[in-house]
Amino acid sequence: MRTGRTGHGFGPAHRRGGYGRRRPLRGPVRGVRTVAGQVFVLQVGVVLLLVVAAVVALVLQSRYDSEREARTRSMAVAVSFANAPGMVSAMRGPQPTAVLQPLAERARRRSGVDFVVAMSPQGIRYTHPNPDRIGKHFMGSIRPAAEGRAVTETFTGTLGLSVRSVVPVKDGQGKVVGLVAAGITVKKVSGAADQQLPLLFGAAAAALALATAGTALVSRRLRRQTHGLDPVEMTRMYEHHDAVLHSVREGVLIVGGDGRLVLANDEARRLFDLPPDAEGRLVSELGFDPHTAELLASGRPATDEVHTAGERLLSVSHRPTDRDGGPPGSVATLRDTTELRALSGKVDLARNRLKLLYDAGVSIGTTLDVVRTAQELAEYAVARFADYVSVDLADSVLRGEEPSDGVAGTGVPGAGPPGAVPPVDGRRTVLRRTALSGIRDDGPLYPLGMLIDFGPSAPQARGFRGGVVTVEPVLADFGGWQEQDPEHARRIVEYGIHSMITVPLRARGVVLGVASFMRAEKPEPFEEDDVSLAEELVTRAAVSIDNARRYTREHTMAVTLQRSLLPRVLPEQSALDVAYRYLPAESGVGGDWFDVIPLPGARVALVVGDVVGHGLHAAATMGRLRTAVHNFSTLDLAPDEILSHLDDLIARIDQDEGPDGGSEGITGATCLYAIYDPVTRRCAVARAGHPPPALVGPDGSVEFLDLPAGPPLGLGGLPFETAEVELPEGSQLVLYTDGLIEKRDRDIDTGLEMLRDALSHPGRTPEDACTAVLDALLPDRPSDDIALIVARTRALEPGLTADWEVPSDPKQVAEVRAAVARKLAEWDLGDVAFTTELILSELITNAIRYATGPIRVRLLRDRALICEVSDTSSTSPHLRYAGTTDEGGRGLFLVSQFAERWGTRYTADGKVIWTEQALPPSKHGKPRA
Repeated sequence: MRTGRTGHGFGPAHRRGGYGRRRPLRGPVRGVRTVAGQVFVLQVGVVLLLVVAAVVALVLQSRYDSEREARTRSMAVAVSFANAPGMVSAMRGPQPTAVLQPLAERARRRSGVDFVVAMSPQGIRYTHPNPDRIGKHFMGSIRPAAEGRAVTETFTGTLGLSVRSVVPVKDGQGKVVGLVAAGITVKKVSGAADQQLPLLFGAAAAALALATAGTALVSRRLRRQTHGLDPVEMTRMYEHHDAVLHSVREGVLIVGGDGRLVLANDEARRLFDLPPDAEGRLVSELGFDPHTAELLASGRPATDEVHTAGERLLSVSHRPTDRDGGPPGSVATLRDTTELRALSGKVDLARNRLKLLYDAGVSIGTTLDVVRTAQELAEYAVARFADYVSVDLADSVLRGEEPSDGVAGTGVPGAGPPGAVPPVDGRRTVLRRTALSGIRDDGPLYPLGMLIDFGPSAPQARGFRGGVVTVEPVLADFGGWQEQDPEHARRIVEYGIHSMITVPLRARGVVLGVASFMRAEKPEPFEEDDVSLAEELVTRAAVSIDNARRYTREHTMAVTLQRSLLPRVLPEQSALDVAYRYLPAESGVGGDWFDVIPLPGARVALVVGDVVGHGLHAAATMGRLRTAVHNFSTLDLAPDEILSHLDDLIARIDQDEGPDGGSEGITGATCLYAIYDPVTRRCAVARAGHPPPALVGPDGSVEFLDLPAGPPLGLGGLPFETAEVELPEGSQLVLYTDGLIEKRDRDIDTGLEMLRDALSHPGRTPEDACTAVLDALLPDRPSDDIALIVARTRALEPGLTADWEVPSDPKQVAEVRAAVARKLAEWDLGDVAFTTELILSELITNAIRYATGPIRVRLLRDRALICEVSDTSSTSPHLRYAGTTDEGGRGLFLVSQFAERWGTRYTADGKVIWTEQALPPSKHGKPRA
């Protein structure tokens, strides 16, 4: 810096401390603006830094020592208590709390720790300073201790930073029979730092006093040596001068009153290409533009005037320097607007592209749908980057499968435009036009959904097979892209589409398809600079498409599994007219299921259930439970017994396949099981945590049956209860899962009222009722599976049933057989009278011989002829093969041969042995209804 040259305009006035103005002297100590003040601040800062460092080191050392002492004390207390005599026997005793609680409290008080807790290997507390916490689970790491290792950990509790140690209690064979935990807060063993802090702060105060005295002496000496000149003003003057000359990106020219150049900084020399000896010469001799030279010599003020310097455009501001007593002359500042404009254009372009990519990240991939994501890419790029956009994907991607490298061979049915030139090697690429968007709808492009057979020379084929980005800046040049279909290419060019970029949709190393960007109304052709933007757009979309493809694959697999586990057709039965709906969740399949199961005696069981969760595990669990319900139903048990068996089954599954078994257990399930008897019109219902069924009367009145709720399946410990209700003929029993009535923005009470309103219409068929319920309650995007069953009751006509009470006398069997024969003749079933009499003879004889109490016989004519013999015995008959010398044992064998099905069900008073026989054809040869 040439600050000593008087020709620069810095004379004695500057040496007096200002730009032509003398500043008044100030006191001996001027704070941080003087050198002495700065030295004082530096000294204070050093002292404070040392004090802070010492305090921090002292606190850290104290904390480390305190924490180490806390760890040592807690471990010592825990080990001592765990190894105390009689600890093993107390742990195994019937009342460990009564024995250990006073010992633990005595050890806690004597050792000074905060707690001593004895617990089981599973973490259940036997002792605690707060008796309310005895019996609850210990909150801490116990697994290492349960495995035989001691563990110490630091945690922050309600009392502050604390340390706890957990050690095992082992018996003589080394088996862990219990755990002992001891804990103490760190602040109980701290305090060494507090004793040293006063000494440290005293030393700091002495150092500060010494620094203050030294600063006063230094300030007084500086005033004498500088003769009153303020060092701060000198420093500021030189700093400003250096910033003007070297720091700013503006040219500075200082011209003296005589028209000579006094000073030019480096930027001004660069802008005007000034010679090295320019300073001191007249501005008219330095080659300035005449307009610029006139301005510099005139001294007139100017603001942002545009001047030329060769090919540059400069913005010049000019001000005189002789105002307020300054030296004569002027100063000019220069800015190169040419570079600023070019830089501004680049910044705007980069900002626009960044905004385009940011908006693309928000607009593309909003759903897990392959077609929708591809269409979002096409719609977003139109008018922002291109005029027409098409996305072509492999068919396997649309099905959720891994894409192949193209389709080998020619002649794919429906693939390719007419007149396409066959490739030389015979290999073609078949892609599906998945998305298409443009500024107009009449463009000559392949339509949406078309299966297009691209030849190897087509940009789409090169992009799909080789991952090559193709830029066709001028389509009218026909650089080979038109060989796919020359006539179609000619129509594209005549339409006005003049430029194209084809980019492969690549995600995770796999090419899913290609995206083509075309321009028609935008006059600028695509250039290489546009490739990076197109690739960024396509890459973002490709990741979303691949995510959607993977979701489609997983969702298809789960839905296929779920559908295979649900009933495809309802079984034939006469007791109920049933309609159902099953809707999987949009975001993933769940574990809802339903079933209609025919039972002996013309009865029918209705089942609906729900497994908590979504995905393959929930669907597989649902299939297991449905199979189990079918198996338990064959035992013909009461609904509450069915649910009890399911509860035991889920408990066993959780035990076998829970976290310790290496598999995911069942997190929860609900179920409702109902049995309807068309003879008595009574329905037995039990539920396990499931919503209550709705009963719609023949008049349209709706009520929700008040049934015992029962816990969800898998919890265990509580019994299930069966409730019986009588259903009027023609009423409807509605079973459903909670996905129908529950939503995130709707509570269950509101859902039940909506269901009541949807069902309260008389005269509807079950199909109509299902449709009305879904129309009223189905959300736009179901987040849970929905299962719905509507069953309209029927009653077996009184004339199609007959029953007799049989005395316990073998002579009465003949009378019963005669009465049965007459009833069968009345029903026009004389063809089966002989076999029916034989079956009833064997069953009644066995009941008289082996049972006690009243015996009843009942005939039911339904889809089959049903014979039932009931008695008060709970002994179940067994089918066996009689030996050649046995006098008996052939009765049940004959029954099984003549009846299509037979079995036993138990009642509250005993058992019922039933058989079913097919009805013979009517006289006209048609099956009987």
